[in-house]
Amino acid sequence: MTEITRQTVLDYLAANPGETNKRDIARGLRVNGEARRELRKILQELEAEGVISRVGRRAFARSDVPPPTGIVEFLRIDEHGDLIGKAVGQDGLFGPEIIYAGHRGKRRDPDPGMRDRALCDIEEGRDGLWRARMIKKIETRSDTMIGVLEQMAHGGGQVESTSRKDKRSFLIFPGDQMDARHGDLVRVEPKPSRNHGHGPKRGKIVEILGNADNPKAASLIAMASYDIPDTFDPDVIAAAEAAQPAECPREDLTQIPLITIDPADARDHDDAVFAQADDDPKNKGGWKIIVAIADVSAYVPFNGILDKEAYRRANSTYFPDRVASMLPKALSAGECSLKEGELRCCLAFEMVFSAEGTKLRHRLIRGMMRSAAGLSYEEAQAAIDGEPSDRAAPLLETVLKPLWAAYAALKNKRSERSPLDLDIPERKIELSPDGEVLGVRVRDRFDAHMLIEEMMIQANVCAAEALETKRHELIYRVHEEPSDEKIHGLSTFLETLDLSWSMGEKVTPARFNRLLAIARETDRHHEISEIVLRSQSQAVYSPDNLGHFGLNLTKYAHFTSPIRRYSDLIVHRALIRAYGLGPDGLDDQQRVRLEEIAGHLVDRERASMAAERDASDRYLTAFLQDRVGAEFEGRITGVAKFGLFVRLDETAADGFVPAASLGDEYWFFDDGASALVAEHSARRYELGQPVRVKLKEANSVAASLVLEMLSEPRPKRKGEKPPSQHRHKRVLQHKRPGKGGPRKGGFKGKRRR
Repeated sequence: MTEITRQTVLDYLAANPGETNKRDIARGLRVNGEARRELRKILQELEAEGVISRVGRRAFARSDVPPPTGIVEFLRIDEHGDLIGKAVGQDGLFGPEIIYAGHRGKRRDPDPGMRDRALCDIEEGRDGLWRARMIKKIETRSDTMIGVLEQMAHGGGQVESTSRKDKRSFLIFPGDQMDARHGDLVRVEPKPSRNHGHGPKRGKIVEILGNADNPKAASLIAMASYDIPDTFDPDVIAAAEAAQPAECPREDLTQIPLITIDPADARDHDDAVFAQADDDPKNKGGWKIIVAIADVSAYVPFNGILDKEAYRRANSTYFPDRVASMLPKALSAGECSLKEGELRCCLAFEMVFSAEGTKLRHRLIRGMMRSAAGLSYEEAQAAIDGEPSDRAAPLLETVLKPLWAAYAALKNKRSERSPLDLDIPERKIELSPDGEVLGVRVRDRFDAHMLIEEMMIQANVCAAEALETKRHELIYRVHEEPSDEKIHGLSTFLETLDLSWSMGEKVTPARFNRLLAIARETDRHHEISEIVLRSQSQAVYSPDNLGHFGLNLTKYAHFTSPIRRYSDLIVHRALIRAYGLGPDGLDDQQRVRLEEIAGHLVDRERASMAAERDASDRYLTAFLQDRVGAEFEGRITGVAKFGLFVRLDETAADGFVPAASLGDEYWFFDDGASALVAEHSARRYELGQPVRVKLKEANSVAASLVLEMLSEPRPKRKGEKPPSQHRHKRVLQHKRPGKGGPRKGGFKGKRRR
């Protein structure tokens, strides 16, 4: 009989993905008698931790590997036009992303769409990607849709989706219209249908969001599409207004002139900083730095109404015209905001650094503070540059100059650490009070920004180290190094530019920085920066410490923004419990659910990011509607088999050039080179290429910009054969106009006039 351990169970599931119920596992591991109880206990523990997932009433699968045959829910369309899904377990979706690869055998059901579920055969390819072939569609999800009502003369109307990816439309009968009028933004729920897919589908309006012509409709659509709450229930607001801090011993920090430095339009202030020379003779030239953070956990007790609402939202979401806050205003902009001159509860790290910037020690403090000033980045920088405002002048010698001197030491150590140095400009959409777009500008970036950023990073490192010292559970912010597949793609791309990337050498941020430094000396800087960015993994939350590749840190946790991130609230609670700082530490119910909590936080973070991008796209599209026909300079930021994505230099708006409009040749998608290549001439449009385009169409409801390419493609590369002379790796089938069959070879463009 095999000894039953967690690892033997996981190894068995990996080796036998088709035998997943308890009986099969027990038989395969030759378990009987009392050992069956131990097996059942291990399965329960692994399931509670999220390591395995139920794929049926009694069947299990490893959470990082989908079953060979199972249910797949399709979630999105990627940049190549592929439908992407995940395996469905009893407790939700799990495992890696899966690419839809068509039907298995004879086609019976229509291809699935987003939110559809299908029974599929699932297998991993040699390229490491998982693919699903549909056996049978089992569920077309009746999710609601956001759209615009087009009123009909006889009553009722039709609602077209506002989403570029969701192309549904619904027929609305008068009795299902509520009080919606022509042009209103509405949420529609599909109605049961007996027409089996023939004719228009019926829907019912369940919510009226406002009028589509309202300039602020962009944020409304984005929030509704990604389930971002915009308002709080009255009882949540009342709880925030009545909240009182938990009673606990606190250190008095009110005599220390901590200051906040934030954007000029900041709506909350959750971090304050202070620095002074270390008076310890053993640390000559060293520095003491205090980073104090709003003590949100004192006001948001676990499992209360505020906590449940904060967990549901997971983070604040920032739109050009508003903030969908994680916490009500009474806390986010009130009792938990470190306002100038106001007494506030805080959780702080006092850190001691050497003159060279090496951290020697740190100390955790639960205290009371009073901000000496609330400065903007511009105000703090101007003071250091010799033009202090009336408010900053009294702080220049005693507070600001020591902060900059301490930052100089940290900066030296940061240079040694060599975090990934991707300089991506941040753009801000400027709106009028009525929500009209006035313009787009690149946000200025000062030393003041980098000072605060580096001090926050150091505090986050302290939080992770402090909890590890106490051997206490926490949620880390992790960023894994790029996958082998992405590094191989990067290497292949660089070969097309006559640059080499040794696959055998260790992948480090410093290697990427050396590549970027070389790129800055060439005319291919933008292409290389874009491909380096795309090669990176996404940062996530995890109870397992996988390190942070981008920052080149081995221990890192989010601690500095509990007003707007639930992850930081978890870390605060963990610190309070680990160090015995009060009764409001991390509860056992959360300690055992950290895997689940981390997954939820990642899902909501990505929804927020998508909603923010969606709203910005809609605002920019509305801004450009009056400029249809105008010409713009831009750069190719994406290449797909069906066309080119171009970012306009002036506004950073993203538009699309269909491959069918690119000329009179067929265009092949060269995945390795991120290029569209002409069939006979081998001329090419490539990632990062600067181009001139004309705006052909701007649809603000769908946030869609259609562009016409004015720039000629780059010439054929030396020694390269045209695609017509060899079979290409990724061939797109495209039906020729007026012909009955498909032509293998890509998109046939139209002649430009």
